[in-house]
Amino acid sequence: MTKEIYLTGDRPTGKLHIGHYVGSLKNRVEMQNSGNYDSFVMIADTQAFTDNARDPEKIRNSLTEVALDYLAVGLDPKKTTIFVQSQIKGLFELTEYYMNLVSVARLQRNPTVKAEIQQKGFGESVPVGFFTYPVSQAADITIFRAQKVPAGDDQEPMIEQARELVRSFNSAYHTDTLVEPEGVFPPNGLGRIPGIDGNAKMSKSLGNAIYLSDDEDAVAKKVKQMYTDPKHIRVEDPGHVEGNVVFTYLDIFDPDKKHVADLKDRYMHGGLGDMKLKKHLIDVLENELKPIRERRQMFAQDIPAVLQMLKNGSDHANEVAEATMTKVRRAIGVNYFDGLK
Repeated sequence: MTKEIYLTGDRPTGKLHIGHYVGSLKNRVEMQNSGNYDSFVMIADTQAFTDNARDPEKIRNSLTEVALDYLAVGLDPKKTTIFVQSQIKGLFELTEYYMNLVSVARLQRNPTVKAEIQQKGFGESVPVGFFTYPVSQAADITIFRAQKVPAGDDQEPMIEQARELVRSFNSAYHTDTLVEPEGVFPPNGLGRIPGIDGNAKMSKSLGNAIYLSDDEDAVAKKVKQMYTDPKHIRVEDPGHVEGNVVFTYLDIFDPDKKHVADLKDRYMHGGLGDMKLKKHLIDVLENELKPIRERRQMFAQDIPAVLQMLKNGSDHANEVAEATMTKVRRAIGVNYFDGLK
């Protein structure tokens, strides 16, 4: 059986949180363990520079943190090629070729880019690298000829941009060298787990995240701060489930759906206090996060081994990428010196 290729990744701008876990990481591990895929997972440090160019230490320090999170959730370097984006030289070349096949107007219409530009408050001072990162992201995916891209649902416009660039490239150079990717998204919109403050999205920059590396006390403290129903003042008061972050998390993390339904009923009719509800969520999250935390602590004891794993993965990824770039150069016609010594 021919395996499909999947590729995905994360920016090293801090530790990963449970939003990443629900939105993509669990999907990656399941796909890795299915035996149906050649798996590539990238730490996107080049992309992180698009809005952190003057803080390289942040990126460098986050590199191992992200790698530890990957290993902790179950990504296995024996099954998955885990690599660092900046170490794949062909990516820069392919990005440059793609730049000539997409218009400024098309990039301006990308809803994900528009939303992130607004969120980061760039105004008129958007770095060129940030504005064009959908092009770089398309190169990341297609240089490995990935058919599948596990991602949060907010990344769907980025994957569509990659598909458009593949069609433009193959059409312009009369080739079938590059493959159109498909997104693999979490079910039921779980790619957008809300922050503990009720904000629509959990985010490192908003400070409303529960991290995979948080200890038990940190998780408990954050859950106790969670947004619930501001009108549910007394235990006997009827409460609202919709918009209540605690119930949103229970829907995602508690495997006992019948119990969750019972808690919702009791809450809506009065008689269930917020603190009792939060203590239950703390237990549910601890059951999920404890084994991840313990694996992370184990891998953190040997950081040189983690870095060696990243180097090995990057070396392999370079070989795969260079095989694609040989075909790309041939399709474009810039293989001027093929056959010469």
